[in-house]
Amino acid sequence: MTKTWIAAAVLLAAIAPAEAGITHEAWGGLNGKGVDLFILTNARGMEARITNYGAVITAIRVPGRDGSKADVVQGFDSLADYTGPDYKGRYGAVIGRFANRIKDNSFKIGDITYRISRDPYTLKGTENRPYDERVWDAEPKDGNEPQLILRLTDRNGTMGYPGTVKVEVTYTLTRNNVLRIAYHARSDKDTIFNLTNHAYFNMAGDTSGSVLDQLLTVNADMITAVDDKNVPTGEMRAVAGTAFDFRQPTPVGTHINDPDPYIQRAGGFDHNFALRGKPGQMHLAARLQDPKSGRMLEEWTTQPGLQVYSANYQGPTAALAKGYAVHTAVALEAQGFPNAPNIPSFPSTLLPRDTSYDEVTEYRFKVAP
Repeated sequence: MTKTWIAAAVLLAAIAPAEAGITHEAWGGLNGKGVDLFILTNARGMEARITNYGAVITAIRVPGRDGSKADVVQGFDSLADYTGPDYKGRYGAVIGRFANRIKDNSFKIGDITYRISRDPYTLKGTENRPYDERVWDAEPKDGNEPQLILRLTDRNGTMGYPGTVKVEVTYTLTRNNVLRIAYHARSDKDTIFNLTNHAYFNMAGDTSGSVLDQLLTVNADMITAVDDKNVPTGEMRAVAGTAFDFRQPTPVGTHINDPDPYIQRAGGFDHNFALRGKPGQMHLAARLQDPKSGRMLEEWTTQPGLQVYSANYQGPTAALAKGYAVHTAVALEAQGFPNAPNIPSFPSTLLPRDTSYDEVTEYRFKVAP
């Protein structure tokens, strides 16, 4: 066998179409329920790894300009990494029942005031926990555009929220290198509801280091003004002429140390951008591009807001072991506005009884020329 023949075989293997579909492997168990890792692959060889613990995206592998693939999402290799005693950060998880901040952990529906608490939980039990700490029921669907459907029941009173909510999250990997997340829910009482995914992106690769040189574009003219606890007040602040102006491609790190009190208090970016586009219809939220590899994420959504978080704090032991440090990724969380239940002028996050919550976010992966 000649070296030329071997080289040709390797090249053909690299460019040969992959087999689309979904497979899974056992990942252990928690609270008497099995946890699996599902691997979705399309014919182009893009791969997304998702577990039914927390509906977590653990990895997304996409090609760069030279054809080489990299994992562009920070994540971990075992269930134990996500359940360790110092775990924090909610890497790649679906966040619910209400993503982001609510002032004083309190809101009203009609004449009733509800008070919520993440820990300790209002009700005790393995199912009375936030969505990122739950084992979801999983239904894989094979095919050219494989799907993973995840379901859970969020009981009335969990963490203080009213209503029993049936929740369904569907991940679809399309033939065009799009990972689509479709959120669906119904409640038997009026409640508030707001889901997002907390994936951390680094388009050079999850262990490549700082993300500060990568180019971020956010399709927004305004951010929600916040108080000293980073909770929206109801006022809006124009991004023009500020550190938050990402309307044109801008390195993430250009203004990350600016003296703006919002930046200083958060240690970087951790703010909600009011997206252009009509809520409920698909519109561009953001782009994140690594100039060196050419890998680019385009995020589209039906949601009105985008929380941009520049990984401002040290992660858990599992993150440190992989070299995930401060500012080595960016989370782009499409969602309803934080504190919307207390701000009538914000797009409503009320989910009335027996009506459907339906939102979609797409991660569209491309290669810049």
